[in-house]
Amino acid sequence: MSVAVETFGFFIAALGLLMLGVTLPHSYWRVSTVHGSVITTNTIFENLWHSCATDSLGVYNCWEFPSMLALSGYIQACRALMITAILLGFLGVFLGIVGLRCTNIGGPVLSRKAKLAAVAGALHILAGCCGMVAITWYAFNITKDFFDPLYPGTKYELGPALYLGWSASLLAILGGVCLCSNCCCAPDNPAASTRLPHKAAALQSSGLSVRLRPAATDEEGDNSFGKYGKNAYV
Repeated sequence: MSVAVETFGFFIAALGLLMLGVTLPHSYWRVSTVHGSVITTNTIFENLWHSCATDSLGVYNCWEFPSMLALSGYIQACRALMITAILLGFLGVFLGIVGLRCTNIGGPVLSRKAKLAAVAGALHILAGCCGMVAITWYAFNITKDFFDPLYPGTKYELGPALYLGWSASLLAILGGVCLCSNCCCAPDNPAASTRLPHKAAALQSSGLSVRLRPAATDEEGDNSFGKYGKNAYV
């Protein structure tokens, strides 16, 4: 696999992690509009942490959820999944920096770098899956309550944060696949490619100097023979 694809996967996964970090505190996970007169029209929007309401005059009021135990089970699960996704993404970025072949961090052994890049890709895939499950689960409950004619509470619609989270999860999974493909593509000559190219050049130059040494010793032998002359051996 080319270094360009590996680097592309790393930056795509890092972008997905950044978007997941923006999605978690985003206020517009679900939105509901209560229509009335021009003054009394209210917009209610919520996320995993708080609920806010604003009117047509721009005055809004937010309050945090009073108790975690009083929340619905899917909201608690979505919190845990999103936090897990961000933590896995951070760990994947750290291992990806060490495992990239275009960096000198972690030593020059390419086989070790390939394994680290594969582990980083797997972590990014897990992060994307956690984010995808959390966003999809939250959206499923919104649509279920919205289309339920017997639901007595406020009916919400999908907020822009959900679309941002879906995009972030897809980017994290795509970047992880690009990093994992490095482990699947084995080199043609493992013995020759276990180290970086500049190390191989250094070994060739040292071998060339070893081969040139016997020629130097022959010249020394000729010089020593000339010191005594022909009559010294008669």
